[in-house]
Amino acid sequence: MPRPSPLRISFARLCRDTRVMLDVTQAELAAAVGVSRSHLAEIETERADASLDLAWAIADRFGIDLQLAGQTPIVHERRNGDLVHARCSGYVDRRFHRAAWLTARELETVAGRGHGWIDLMAFEPRTRTLVIVEVKTRLDDIGAMERQVSWYERDAHRLARQLGWRPRSATTWLLLLASEEVERQISLHRELLRRTFPDRARTMRGILDQGGPPTAGRGLALVDPTSRRQQWLIPSHSDGRRSPSPFRDYADAARRLGGVSLLAT
Repeated sequence: MPRPSPLRISFARLCRDTRVMLDVTQAELAAAVGVSRSHLAEIETERADASLDLAWAIADRFGIDLQLAGQTPIVHERRNGDLVHARCSGYVDRRFHRAAWLTARELETVAGRGHGWIDLMAFEPRTRTLVIVEVKTRLDDIGAMERQVSWYERDAHRLARQLGWRPRSATTWLLLLASEEVERQISLHRELLRRTFPDRARTMRGILDQGGPPTAGRGLALVDPTSRRQQWLIPSHSDGRRSPSPFRDYADAARRLGGVSLLAT
């Protein structure tokens, strides 16, 4: 029997892992994309290939952008399809506005064959401080996240000038969904994250309220898009917070924020 291709294996894992993460059954997904549950099971167990139309349909239901380059599947988060990410990003945007910062969202940046979107940039005109914001609902690949942030930092000043902003100083904030799942990853990679994102919630609040300038460099904090608290930049447990996380994991946030509706036609 011929071995399954790398493309089949990669898509099978993508489909199965995303479905499980969102707590969607095979029957629910199969009904949403118009195939039998048995056919979907064969795809997820690498016994059958998905047609391109079916692959796009599955990716669309899960709110991800699937691009094929040669034999390697490249997955980019499709921001407007991920309800949890959209809620977090919109929440952060509103909070910056309340603090009288100028903001711009979903800024497209291209480097060679790479194509990405900066979630949000915020600018304080008085002090000319620029904050580049990357919102993450999970924290699975620290190395990839760091490379992504470095790429965005290199292009941020050009994009700021296009907006008519003239920043004097800049920093990058990694804002994470306040979930137990994310907290475990922060604890696991505590020392690495402390070196690469030395500013934390309390310092970041000062930058937000006073307009800057940044101090140690990049910042890391958590956000809860349902919170109405004035102090909306939340410290992690590793930074001394004792209160429980509002969400267990991404799937819990997706259910509570309405994320299962991603499967609606």
